Amino acid sequence: MGDIAFTKTFVQHYAFIMKTLKKSHESDTMSNRIVHISVQLFSNEELARQVTEECQLLDIMVTVLLYMMESCLIKSELQDEENSLHVVVNCGEALLKNNTYWPLVSDFINILSHQSVAKKFLEDHGLLVTWMNFVSFFQGMNLNKRELNEHVEFESQTYYAAFAAELEACAQPMWGLLSHCKVRETQEYTRNVVRYCLEALQDWFDAINFVDEPAPNQVTFHLPLHRYFAMFLSKAVKCQELDLDTILPDQEMLMKLMIHPLQIQASLSEIHSNMWVRNGLQIKGQAMTYVQSHFCNSMIDPDIYLLQVCASRLDPDYFISSVFERFKVVDLLTMASQHQNTILDSEHERSMLEGALTFLVLLLSLRLHLGMTDDEILRAEMVAQLCMNDRTHSSLLDLIPENPNPKSGIIPGSLSFESVLSAVADFKAPVFEPGGSMQQGMYTPKAEVWDKEFDPVMVILRTVYRRDVQSAMDRYTAFLKQSGKFPGNPWPPYKKRTPLHPSYRGLLKLLHCKTLHIVLFTLLYKILMDHQNLSEHVLCMVLYLIELGLENSPEQESDEEESAGGQERCHDSWFPGSNLVSNMRHFINYVRVRVPETAPEVKREPPASTSSDGLASSQSSRRKSLQRENSGTAQVFSLVAERRKKFQEIINRNTSEANQVVRPKTSMKWSAPGATPQLTTAILEVKESILSLLIKLHHKLSGKQNSYYPPWLDDVDVLIHPEIPRYSHGDGMTAVERILLKAAVQSRLNKRIIEEICRKVTPPVPPKKISSAEKKTLDKEERRQKARERQQKLLAEFASRQKSFMETAMDVESPDADIAMEVATSEQHVSEAIYDCVICGQSGPSTEDRPTGLVVLLQASSVLGQCRNSTEPKRLPTTEEEQIYPWDTCAALHDVRLTTLQRYFKDSSCLQAVSIGWEGGVYVQTCGHTLHIDCHKSYMESLRNDQVLQGFSVDKGEFTCPLCRQFANSVLPCYPGNNMERSVWQSHSNKCMQDLVQEVEELQEQLGTFPVSISSETNLSKEMESVMKDIKSTTQKKYTDYSKTPGSPDNDFLFMYSVARTNLELELVHRGGNLCSGGASTAGKRSCLNQLFHVLAMHMRLYSIDSAYNPWRKLTQPLQDKNSELISEELPEVPVLYRDVSSLLLIQILTMPQPLHREHFTCIVKVLFTLLYTQALAALSLKWSAEDRVAWKESGALKKNTSSGEKSWEVLLGHVISELSKGKIYEEGESEELAVVLVNGVSVECYLQQFCLPFLRITSLLQHHLYGGDLPSCQEDEEFTVLASCLGLLPSFQSAHQFTSASCLDWPVPAFDMISQWCSELVSFADRHPDQVKALLIQEPKWDLPRLLQLPENYNTIFQYYHRKTCSVCTKVPKDPAVCLVCGTFVCLKGLCCKQQSYCECVLHSQNCGAGTGIFLLINASVIIIIRGHRFCLWGSVYLDAHGEEDRDLRRGKPLYICKERYKVLEQQWVSHTFDHINKRWGPHYNGL
Repeated sequence: MGDIAFTKTFVQHYAFIMKTLKKSHESDTMSNRIVHISVQLFSNEELARQVTEECQLLDIMVTVLLYMMESCLIKSELQDEENSLHVVVNCGEALLKNNTYWPLVSDFINILSHQSVAKKFLEDHGLLVTWMNFVSFFQGMNLNKRELNEHVEFESQTYYAAFAAELEACAQPMWGLLSHCKVRETQEYTRNVVRYCLEALQDWFDAINFVDEPAPNQVTFHLPLHRYFAMFLSKAVKCQELDLDTILPDQEMLMKLMIHPLQIQASLSEIHSNMWVRNGLQIKGQAMTYVQSHFCNSMIDPDIYLLQVCASRLDPDYFISSVFERFKVVDLLTMASQHQNTILDSEHERSMLEGALTFLVLLLSLRLHLGMTDDEILRAEMVAQLCMNDRTHSSLLDLIPENPNPKSGIIPGSLSFESVLSAVADFKAPVFEPGGSMQQGMYTPKAEVWDKEFDPVMVILRTVYRRDVQSAMDRYTAFLKQSGKFPGNPWPPYKKRTPLHPSYRGLLKLLHCKTLHIVLFTLLYKILMDHQNLSEHVLCMVLYLIELGLENSPEQESDEEESAGGQERCHDSWFPGSNLVSNMRHFINYVRVRVPETAPEVKREPPASTSSDGLASSQSSRRKSLQRENSGTAQVFSLVAERRKKFQEIINRNTSEANQVVRPKTSMKWSAPGATPQLTTAILEVKESILSLLIKLHHKLSGKQNSYYPPWLDDVDVLIHPEIPRYSHGDGMTAVERILLKAAVQSRLNKRIIEEICRKVTPPVPPKKISSAEKKTLDKEERRQKARERQQKLLAEFASRQKSFMETAMDVESPDADIAMEVATSEQHVSEAIYDCVICGQSGPSTEDRPTGLVVLLQASSVLGQCRNSTEPKRLPTTEEEQIYPWDTCAALHDVRLTTLQRYFKDSSCLQAVSIGWEGGVYVQTCGHTLHIDCHKSYMESLRNDQVLQGFSVDKGEFTCPLCRQFANSVLPCYPGNNMERSVWQSHSNKCMQDLVQEVEELQEQLGTFPVSISSETNLSKEMESVMKDIKSTTQKKYTDYSKTPGSPDNDFLFMYSVARTNLELELVHRGGNLCSGGASTAGKRSCLNQLFHVLAMHMRLYSIDSAYNPWRKLTQPLQDKNSELISEELPEVPVLYRDVSSLLLIQILTMPQPLHREHFTCIVKVLFTLLYTQALAALSLKWSAEDRVAWKESGALKKNTSSGEKSWEVLLGHVISELSKGKIYEEGESEELAVVLVNGVSVECYLQQFCLPFLRITSLLQHHLYGGDLPSCQEDEEFTVLASCLGLLPSFQSAHQFTSASCLDWPVPAFDMISQWCSELVSFADRHPDQVKALLIQEPKWDLPRLLQLPENYNTIFQYYHRKTCSVCTKVPKDPAVCLVCGTFVCLKGLCCKQQSYCECVLHSQNCGAGTGIFLLINASVIIIIRGHRFCLWGSVYLDAHGEEDRDLRRGKPLYICKERYKVLEQQWVSHTFDHINKRWGPHYNGL
């Protein structure tokens, strides 16, 4: 009982609560608390019922709401401003702006969800009166007045509050009540609501002093009373089997009811015609909100339904003329070629006419409340949304109008939603587009939906943006082209409608009334005669209306109707009857029109019998004399006059019954202003019928005379089965053919008349006379149109050029995009390379004084350092047991190696025995465009002065390539190259090895003497220096300083050749880790390695190498004095066998004078290969047990003296083992991993090849960049032989089966001497440090490609582990946890707790882990962010739900699964360093991430 007592008390204090709410400033917190209490109290049906009965809960609630709103009422300015008695809420008040009323309304909705309580409410007449009173406060709120002169100063945003209030305070309770009126037994409730609703409406009309004309230039979108009335009517017919006529009011009331909803429809059209521009953007906002998915079924749908009900019960002529009058296009509907529109500017006429006709089509086609079942409605809604655009599952759920009241029991996402979706749509899995935009999983309409169900009417009703209608038509056009159904530009298809519910049959009278037929006839005539302000859209709608009329004609007419007496009946109007089928063939001979005196029609004398139109003529145009004069012909017909007359009749009929004072006839205040131009009557010869106009239009559309031929003359079947697929899609001609066929099917007479018209060959339409003034405007229009078309064409051409450029230039993913680049390649034998500058557009060579440069992006990279020597990729830890230790990465191992070397050997020598740059190496990439360096400087200046906020920082030297907009931050000077020489250097020479070795040594001796260009300062050398500075400053100091003596030149030397190494290694990674695919370099001609080598070489030659330490000597000459080293105190040099051969290669090449001859290059490679081979043998020998070694040693010794001893690995291996056995090298404990496998010769051979391959790959790439020439492609197992022969190591290509790697050896001096010398260095080292000998020998370097961490299938696994995990630095649970996808480190995003020297943790980590590039998964948002230097971007998510959609910020809470394709793309961008180019939205992070 405690509950009931508390609830009672709560209810008694309800009014007090309301006061508190009104006063409260933090209304949000306050109202939330109250709702929390009340939800629990009022959700229990039993409790709610009791309180309702005992405490008058409903009375209290409604009264409290009423009081609450009364505090913010203002006088309504709608209609009669001075005398209005109506009051509305003021939407600017805080009460409405802040939704303060929400807790009370929500309680009310809550409590109405209980059947027993709602029943009580619907039976209580007093309560209903009070409630309608409450609703009427919202009726007509937020009135808009059209600004005619100035633009409104201050755009009010009150419309948000108004729409929210109507939805929450009026519509939601209404849907709640409706949910209890589902069955026949509830008829009584509907009667009650309708009764009090109508009373409230009548009071409202009286209060605003409304007679029959709405005030001009004002509109309110808020008519909740109308909508209550409409929705309860709809429910009554649909669910309760009520007879509509028993609850509808009299005709006069219906006429008043239709005025305001119709005013809204006309205003929508005005707003879209830009007639309200001076009211600012907010009026467009209102027009959009009114039709938007969350509002439409409480706003536009009931309005259109109400208009349909009125139309079905009112006189059709009256209704149609009201529509054209509301849309202000009555004056346009004249047969005359000129007219004056007193209320509408001519530039708005076309779109208003389109609006009026479109509205009629909507009114007559929509069946949402007129007979469709809920499932049919859902299907139609879904098809309309899918036709506009492919949609994701979640946006579809959002776009399908649902019942706004959550308690009403209609839930989207229910079973029917999914089943309808799978019936109408196909799922397109998420893909990644090369442009970098991530696609979500989308639903797209099935082919048969486009074929049978595409409904332009529904699309027009549901589009918030006009462009969506165009989008739907474009997609429909594309479907027809693709499926071969129609090649041209189709018109919107005509769709058959669900049959009308019998209660609404009256709606079809609109299609069969003379007024509509006159309008259709007039418009067809005007279109045929090319009058102004008509468009294809007008014709399309006219034909649609004719077709609707034919489809829904009353019972078949009898063909004998056309007797002699028939003609007599039509003396006052144009057409004999009201049936469209027979009116279509009725010929109209002459028409009397009212025209300005200047019009071309005036000159003629009237013939004896005339019909007269003058749809736009003045009020007084019913002259009796005229009627007697031309008794056999049509009359001047005035829409407005007709409508007024009907209205008067109805009012008088009603008033006489009710015996009231006769109402005054409406004042003429708003009809045409007095200053109308002089109109005069002229007579037009027409001699057409609707049928003949249609046939002529067919000729006009086809551009051919006699293009129409009745199809039934060839094939009678078409009359029996008129539903032919070939007519279902097509353009205007198809529509005309379809209509004529339907007309013929419905009446034999029509068929005969069509045949007759076609037999008389129609003469061409005479050209109309055009006055010069009109000609001027026409010419102007035409010129404007042509200019517009020209511009369109230019833009399209430009766009396609740019697109094709983007496709080739931005295709970062595919290695084969081989764009013709500005950098001339070696194939062209021109004397000098020619470059195009993309800024000034001139072409020319790069010179010392005016160098050209490549646009490049320099970035520090640690991608290489992430390689691991296992093929199994690491997983992201998702339990405490799994952890990631970075000790097995490439970077870590290289680091350890260098440190160890530095412990035992001379520093300067150590720094040349390895390469750095595995972490923080500098990667250089280019888009391939070149520019003059001076042009670039002025370009940078202009960027600096350009105050536009770019996504990059000009001060840091960043810019975008002026041509392709690719991100860049430096310019790499092109070395003035001479292409002719290149080919000379390619030739293989016949000099012997010894001579070449000698020449190489002499070239190195020249180190001290530089070419002139370097010693003297030229522009080129300055630029080369500045780019070198850029390269150095790209990476952090810790990645360039490895020397024990800081600032030593050895550091720079090491750094420079390592830059070359990094770029070669990365290119190798981009090729997949081997050169099997061959071809040109990855980015096609977009590689800048050649230019980069020149810059590096120029700088490296500034450092002289002391000739005593020149490694070349050690590699090519046996030393005489062995003991000299041991005496010196300082640390020894690094033994040759400990040196990294690829590093030696780069040192050799880059310190030689450039350009280098090919023969010298080959010589260096051959010498280095002998060293590499020896290293391989030494490493191999360590893998065996002592017995095996002895066996190999002996077998080698046996063959030692054979002729090819130096080229047999067995012999060499035996020699290495015997040499190394002299020291303590093999003693240190037996090798743990006894490699039994390597016992037979084949596996040894394989081991040796694998050992040498990395060097061969790097060398081949280098050769390719220096000398051009494509790399050969091959199978993986022949890579060694192919590369060896490509490098010139293989003298002649032997057949593969007897090939051994040793046959590539070419020893410059006897092999055994060299090997003994190299081994002796190790032996002497082993004497001092026996424990380190093995560790330092270069092992088989087998690196796998760099990979990101593997992620689990289900996102929940990550979320559960990380979102409560504590940070290892600050031991708190981070607010925004993130995890690095490269190394698995857990970090606090934006956390101040882990900030160090103003760097937040993510930024810091991105510098330590990726040298400035970080990839983080944000745990609470499921998205990935990329940090690149000082910028960051949101990359997107690699986890998608079952419908292929992202769930950013985990708002929807759907289970998410890994999308492997996306993750692959992310990894690809990381490895290829293309984040900057592919992702477009970058922003600065100010170190705050």
